[in-house]
Amino acid sequence: MGRGDLSDEEWARLEPHLPRSAGRGGRWRCHRRVINGILFRQRTGVPWRDLPSRFGKWKTVHDRHRRWSADGTWERILRAVQADADAEGLIDWSMVSVTPPPAGPTSTRRVLAPARRESPADEVCRTDEALGRSRGGLTCKIHLAGEGGRRPLAFVITPGQWGDAPQLIPVLEQIRVPRPAGGHPRTRPDHLGGDKAYSSRRNRRYLRRRQIKHTIPEPKDQRANRQRRGSRGGRPTGFDREIYRRRNEVERTINRLKIFRAAATRYDKRAYVFHGTVTVASIRLWLRT
Repeated sequence: MGRGDLSDEEWARLEPHLPRSAGRGGRWRCHRRVINGILFRQRTGVPWRDLPSRFGKWKTVHDRHRRWSADGTWERILRAVQADADAEGLIDWSMVSVTPPPAGPTSTRRVLAPARRESPADEVCRTDEALGRSRGGLTCKIHLAGEGGRRPLAFVITPGQWGDAPQLIPVLEQIRVPRPAGGHPRTRPDHLGGDKAYSSRRNRRYLRRRQIKHTIPEPKDQRANRQRRGSRGGRPTGFDREIYRRRNEVERTINRLKIFRAAATRYDKRAYVFHGTVTVASIRLWLRT
């Protein structure tokens, strides 16, 4: 086992959720070696062609990662691993926090080059490829919701210039942890924390409708506007400073996620492949439970 490869314990947690080959001659062989190759690239950020030979052909490793990113296999594995952790009581639902860590700048020439030919994965492609101009140049954002144990629950990728507040609802709607015993998946945390960038009347109405307790500070301009309107402005928002201190947990989740250089800096051309890259990094954090 090389440095950064799956340990026997991690492999035992992951193997039951991997796709099975359809009989003799199936395409899914050497799952562990291929996934270790994907993890090596995630951790180091090297080009696919520079993968060490111990992982097999680089094209096999790259194609499997791209294919599983396109058909949703990585997302299904992530939810299955989360379900296992929830069944063992290892998810801290008492405080879920959201934050928008930016992914690093991306090469314009490499990412904006048009695809050479159509592929089945084009059905999941975005027209904007989740890229936009911001202060840091051509970038994208990873809007992330993390649980109290400093692991990602859900995330949404957007262009770098998109605002933070409109992404709170899409991120929360991505939280779906299945229940092994059956029934509806768990989608609602006990408490939600966020910085003032997520403060808006729309977001607060949504959280109240879903009966989610939340601690989000109110910016000065919103407070002044509410006070100016008098009774029509509504009641002051509640804010618990002690609970808000726990928002550092999601910041620490970001630090753990950005250990993977391929997630900290976007090297992938297509948005769906980068989404799969961040999903693989999230799976690895859950396997280290």
